Amino acid sequence: MTEPPQTAEPTPAPGDPAAGAPAPGTAAPGDPAAAGHAPQTPAAVRRRASLAGTVVSVLLILAIVLGSRLLRDFDSALLPYAVATVFLAFGVAYRYTVWISAPGARRLFRKGWGSFFSAANFRKAPTALPKMIATYLGFQKFLGARSHARWAAHQLIFWGCLLAAAITFPLTWGWFTFTSSTGAGPGYEMRIWGFKVIGFDALSVLGWLMFHGLDIAAVLVIPGAGYFLWRRMKDRGAITGQRFAYDLVPLLALIVISVTGLLLTFSSIFLHGGGYEFLAILHMVSVVFTLIYIPFGKFFHIVQRPAAVGMQLFKYTSRGKDESVLACRRCEEPIDTTPYVENLQGTMRDLDLGEWAEYCPRCKRVLRGNAYLDHVKKGFK
Repeated sequence: MTEPPQTAEPTPAPGDPAAGAPAPGTAAPGDPAAAGHAPQTPAAVRRRASLAGTVVSVLLILAIVLGSRLLRDFDSALLPYAVATVFLAFGVAYRYTVWISAPGARRLFRKGWGSFFSAANFRKAPTALPKMIATYLGFQKFLGARSHARWAAHQLIFWGCLLAAAITFPLTWGWFTFTSSTGAGPGYEMRIWGFKVIGFDALSVLGWLMFHGLDIAAVLVIPGAGYFLWRRMKDRGAITGQRFAYDLVPLLALIVISVTGLLLTFSSIFLHGGGYEFLAILHMVSVVFTLIYIPFGKFFHIVQRPAAVGMQLFKYTSRGKDESVLACRRCEEPIDTTPYVENLQGTMRDLDLGEWAEYCPRCKRVLRGNAYLDHVKKGFK
């Protein structure tokens, strides 16, 4: 349906105090100029993002050198993976800086992380933050409301990738090492930054889990990614809006990484190393490509999600008994707490979207429908 003209929005009169409009010559509370933010040019944003990416990359390189005890524990065979993680660090910092340069994202960033590290919020609701990290970030219960199958598949991918990252990154950087504790026996030691953490028998259950952690991660990821790939091939709603590079490439990359990783284990155990070199190169290429792709594709939501957790915490803590509830300007039904609505109003002012935050969802639909009838439909009479 065609959207109504901008003039048809339910914007109050310029002097209406209920609209929260600023007096002439003054900036709105949510206006970037009021907060001391001058308009940012794309070139300035790119320069700042490049600087942030460079700083983060240099810090990671220093962490690799120092964490591997001046490269004594660094495995040169893993150099392509380490270089890819440096590019990953640059890309994440670059993209994150560009993202929070937008008015709406900047407000989300400030409110989210402000609530995340707020001592007042912790005193007000000490269990809220751990609960939201577990339910919103870890188990993503909000996905279960859409589909239990999608939630289960997403959980498989999430925990599989988290396990793989927890194993791969420290090994790639030389932070973790596994060395034989005896010359003849099956005993091994796991060291972190050169310090012994645990000793284990390579033939025990713990030893098997240690050396097959990436295989377990692959077994988790394959059915999860396979389900979403199947859904994008069969579901008409998903097919309509999907893009190959954005929606299908990430799933294919996860499947290729997982399958080639399992084939490496299969080759070493059952084929006595047959085809191992080719599989190792294919696996390395797929991993390096995925790491470089993460900041500029669909996987970037992994980096954005923690800020959303903070925003959920802000919304939860603002619903205390001592907070007033703002009513809809049309039907006077309660919308949400005043701090939450005021934050939304500031974002909409930043984006020049009018004062729709002051109306409940039902009234928004009614007003948009009336605007369509008055300003669009009448042209066909």
